Amino acid sequence: MTYTFDSNIVSDLYKDAFGFRPSADWMQCWKAMPAAEKQEEWDKLCKISEEEAELDRQEEIRNQQEFEAVLATFVVAGAKDRATALRWMTQDEVFYSAQCVEHFVWSKGLLFTTYGRMLVKELEDIVSYAQGA
Repeated sequence: MTYTFDSNIVSDLYKDAFGFRPSADWMQCWKAMPAAEKQEEWDKLCKISEEEAELDRQEEIRNQQEFEAVLATFVVAGAKDRATALRWMTQDEVFYSAQCVEHFVWSKGLLFTTYGRMLVKELEDIVSYAQGA
């Protein structure tokens, strides 16, 4: 079976694998490759992309565990519940808007995760917003 490899999709896969788009020279080489070589290169890019995705998942888990560990220190210090612990944890931060909350969660490496989206919603109802910008 012969596959057609769309250049845009190949560029997307390359970015998934390496974190940046391929160079124009790489794309020229890609376009000049015979189909069998393209398949081999495609398979390599898929493997690298899958490995990178797994590393990202592991990092997300570590970031969440680290955040929860810090949060637990506030509970040990006397926070009666999670909301109080989050309030204490963020008391030295200045939030002007929900975007500032998102930045806080992003700085913890959590924003683009399911846990991070839940945390943003949780914090939006907990934090105090400063006036002015």
